[in-house]
Amino acid sequence: MEKLISYPISVVYYLCFGLCLFVFHPIQWVCFNVFGYQAHKKSVDYLNFFLSRCTMLLGTTYTFENKERIPKGVPIIFVSNHQSLYDIVGIIWYLRRFHPKFVSKKELGKGIPSVSYNLRHGGSILIDRKDPKQAIPLIKELSEYIEKYQRSAVIFPEGTRSKNGEPKEFAQSGLKILCKYASSAYVVPITVNNSWKMVKFGAFPMGLGNKLQFIIHEPIAVSEFSFDELLQQTEKTIVESIKN
Repeated sequence: MEKLISYPISVVYYLCFGLCLFVFHPIQWVCFNVFGYQAHKKSVDYLNFFLSRCTMLLGTTYTFENKERIPKGVPIIFVSNHQSLYDIVGIIWYLRRFHPKFVSKKELGKGIPSVSYNLRHGGSILIDRKDPKQAIPLIKELSEYIEKYQRSAVIFPEGTRSKNGEPKEFAQSGLKILCKYASSAYVVPITVNNSWKMVKFGAFPMGLGNKLQFIIHEPIAVSEFSFDELLQQTEKTIVESIKN
């Protein structure tokens, strides 16, 4: 029944979603090329505000727990499980004060209005998952960027989205490079719940009435642990809070 009801609602949702992408693409261009980083960053923030509001047509709600745990004035490495595009929408808007930059696959760097432009110009990096050596200097560059400007990187160490909420094994290479070259950073684990239910029927129709939950866990100082200890603690913390 949910799937049947969702068809007409999903049509309206996608029209609104697509309109936001097309409207904000030239806005981003003007902000970036005329006014610089801060204006472009604001345009991306409000793009994701409107994208999150579009999902409310589907009955979606967002809750972020324990945001006060995130340390201020230091570089942050957000490490999260990954369930859908809506993980990213939520993180960009609700954690906007931390200037989140993403480790993303290169395929997203072209062809998607607003999204591709932001990935290319907003400080995120685009890596070729088939060529790990190519990713190393890019992730190193991102590490040095967040260290210099005290901003944040977001990495999904599962590498790909979970289609049913079940966590995949965490890969260590990207996170290891981030920690190595941003040694004053704090790793902040995030558990995302219910985001996969947005696309449980596939791209169309959308899932209805989902309560997306983002749990911010205790930060971990990179300098105080070996990488193996840090990875083990981070993965255990995230996985133990996943609810299906």
